[in-house]
Amino acid sequence: MSKQLSPKQFIDLIKPNADLIIPIANGEPIRLLDLLEEHAAQLNNVKIHQMLALRDRAYIRGELEQLRHVSYFLSGATRHVYQQAKMDLVPNNFHEMPRLLQKTTNLSMIMTVASPMDEHGYFTFGTQADYVAEFVGKVPFVLEVNEHMPRTFGRNQIHISQIAGYVEHHAPLAEEKASTISDKDIKIASSIIADIQDGDTLQIGIGSVPNAVISMLKDHRHLGIHTEMLPDGVANLVNSGAIDGTRKFTNPGKIVATFAFGSKNLYDFIDGNPAVEMLPVSLVNDPREIAKEKNIVSINATTEVDLYGQCASETVGGKYYSSSGGQVDFARGVRFAENGKGYICMASTAKNDSLSRIKLNLSPLSVVTTGKNDVDNIVTEYGMARLHGVSIAERAKRLINIAHPKFRDELMFDAKKNGFLL
Repeated sequence: MSKQLSPKQFIDLIKPNADLIIPIANGEPIRLLDLLEEHAAQLNNVKIHQMLALRDRAYIRGELEQLRHVSYFLSGATRHVYQQAKMDLVPNNFHEMPRLLQKTTNLSMIMTVASPMDEHGYFTFGTQADYVAEFVGKVPFVLEVNEHMPRTFGRNQIHISQIAGYVEHHAPLAEEKASTISDKDIKIASSIIADIQDGDTLQIGIGSVPNAVISMLKDHRHLGIHTEMLPDGVANLVNSGAIDGTRKFTNPGKIVATFAFGSKNLYDFIDGNPAVEMLPVSLVNDPREIAKEKNIVSINATTEVDLYGQCASETVGGKYYSSSGGQVDFARGVRFAENGKGYICMASTAKNDSLSRIKLNLSPLSVVTTGKNDVDNIVTEYGMARLHGVSIAERAKRLINIAHPKFRDELMFDAKKNGFLL
């Protein structure tokens, strides 16, 4: 009996009050979501749960009363909708997502893109493992089979006997446009590169500073990768001999990630590559697992920092922009690791140098993502402030020293006026 579903057969699987789980980024099933919107009149109180939605849709905009989007990380497709109070945003740390979904939803169905079935009857989730791989064998899966999805290794396979059905939809994967690397990015990256040793294991986020760091690592050796998102430049570092993973303490020789998002070059690199392992986020981002990598280096970004060292990484000027993601997972993981090092980066100013990103207080309504007790190093183009284990007064001095020079006198005055400094 074929498990390929007609539109009617798929819609018939969706029960009233269902909670549907969608993966991150390219795990988003275009055709299945199209069918839900086309047949919304036949549905009743269905919620769709997802981090990082890629595409603007009517149900996300709140235009279909039978379907409601629940976000766990905002994107360009959801940010403005949330700011109009038309959808829900659930706070979370990335590694807790499987447990959170299990606790707060019915886990009615998982809908995900998959690579075509192999001769043994297995599909893979390709660029994904994230929070859906945790539920293989436990929750009904409907797959959207896409010949453009790479076949990958790790804990992201599912057998045809384990799925409720599938549809086919073959479309090129969405690609992340590489951020332009500026002179500021090079200066920030240079400070971090000076701390990275041969044999370190890296978690590198998305953006221009991580891209700059990657571009400057080709002469390092025996680097490892243990990261939530696998970025584009990893393939080049493997080819240059910088990454081989031989000194990793967990999964030696393997490039470990929970999802991949970049260019076609990255997707071609992971396709059929046994050195790449896509593992569930409950493993990759668990601070206890991260800490097993004794020489883990975590590199992430923020939007502003106050003189305590608190980082507002998910709001911009007090408005929600994203969510916590895995920043706190890795901030805590490197603290537990024997030689762990964490770096949170930003340009010192915003709005054409008219606004300092190092402030006495965070902008009103800003959300603290990485707290003062978890932060390790803050980096701007003016250098690095090493904050872990130092007093509040010393933190203020070090942060003021890496602020843009035109704001340092004002920051020093405010710090003294408010009791940070004598």
